[in-house]
Amino acid sequence: MMKYQVIKKQLGVFPPVHVMLFLACIVTGMAHAEVGAVQGGEGQQASNISEKGDLVLGQVLQLVLQNNPELAAFSREVAAQEGLKLQAGLFINPDFSIEAEDINSSNKAIQKFTTFRISQLIELGGKRSARINVATLGQEQADQAYAAKRLEIIARTASAFVDVLENQLQVSVLEDTLHLVRTAMESVIKRVDAGKAPPMEAIRSKVALSTASIELEQARRNLAAARTRLALLWGEAEPRFGQVLGELESFVEIPGFDLLINRLEANPLVLQSLKNIAQREAMVELEKAKKIPDITVGAGVRRYLGTDDTTAVVGMSIPIPIFNRNQGNELEARQRLNKAMDERMSVELQLRTEFTRNYENLLAARNEIRVLHDEVLPGAQNAFEITNRGYQLGKFSFLEMLDAQRAFFQNRILYVRALANYQRLVNTIEQLIAGPLADSAGDSARLNNQGKEHIQ
Repeated sequence: MMKYQVIKKQLGVFPPVHVMLFLACIVTGMAHAEVGAVQGGEGQQASNISEKGDLVLGQVLQLVLQNNPELAAFSREVAAQEGLKLQAGLFINPDFSIEAEDINSSNKAIQKFTTFRISQLIELGGKRSARINVATLGQEQADQAYAAKRLEIIARTASAFVDVLENQLQVSVLEDTLHLVRTAMESVIKRVDAGKAPPMEAIRSKVALSTASIELEQARRNLAAARTRLALLWGEAEPRFGQVLGELESFVEIPGFDLLINRLEANPLVLQSLKNIAQREAMVELEKAKKIPDITVGAGVRRYLGTDDTTAVVGMSIPIPIFNRNQGNELEARQRLNKAMDERMSVELQLRTEFTRNYENLLAARNEIRVLHDEVLPGAQNAFEITNRGYQLGKFSFLEMLDAQRAFFQNRILYVRALANYQRLVNTIEQLIAGPLADSAGDSARLNNQGKEHIQ
């Protein structure tokens, strides 16, 4: 009894292709500095992974996290925020001034002098601490932006990995299809030569073979494009790896909608919007502090040139806040705080909308896989085997055999696509909740074992 071995050849023996463990690492606080340390110590080793043959998802993620230029740009922004925080805490430099009076006059009655003075601006109202608080929150906001980009890059990489794995399986299915179509064509030609079938059936079988060849060539081109897209994520223009290894037929238990939607609060985009609000509040406090005038104090010595006397001088100046009380900057800061609050609501609404859509699609994809696995594929395979044998015995027409053959092969492709779509949806939801979905060993074992003869 013929089974579709091509799916089993790449399923069930490699690690799953969703990224729960890697997303969990992000949630537990793998910082951008860790990536920099890996780049310094193990970058050369990681860069050579892709030259060593086949890749699993963990190796691909290691390559991308160490070499992706988008992620590197965000890490530079985090480092830049360190500089802003450092600068915000520095005291204002003192001023040194020299004053000389009437140096060109020949009138000896005028008392000439030169003054050497040092002045220092003293900030009042807690401006320095408020400025440091703004810079600190800006750095924390940059950290969350980096975490969000890192989460996006990981999910994008996992989906690109799934794309390559899907195209590999489709090429394998279509190669198997081409082989079976060629075998069927040979049977048709034998029947035509024996006078048991009209010559038109031989022509139709050759057309079916040509169609299968075209579909296989297109699948190979799609695979090459998917491999290039994956390699570009770690900065390689040409893929230098063999195959990607993973198990599309791995499943997770899908928790309830209400349970998962509450976990959207852990998304770095939400945390970033909260940090943005906190920073805007700190900026309001800073602008309020700027309403309090600063004092400039100075001290120095004055040298009288005519008498050779020296005396000490002191001074103090303070602006009078009559016209400019920083009211415009304070109003701007308050409005930007309101804007940050609106953006926080917008981010939450966008994430909820995206989560709802992907959650429903995930449930539909899970149901589609069950139907294809438990009902469609077994029926299509059984119909193909019966009509194939029946055609050789003269019990079915060539068109009936061709139709059953086409339905069987198309449903195998649909099954691979459904598996890949399911994995991409899992990756998307894990990105949205910034954490793993719950494992379901029993659910996975049920689908892998029940009707297992259909994928062996």
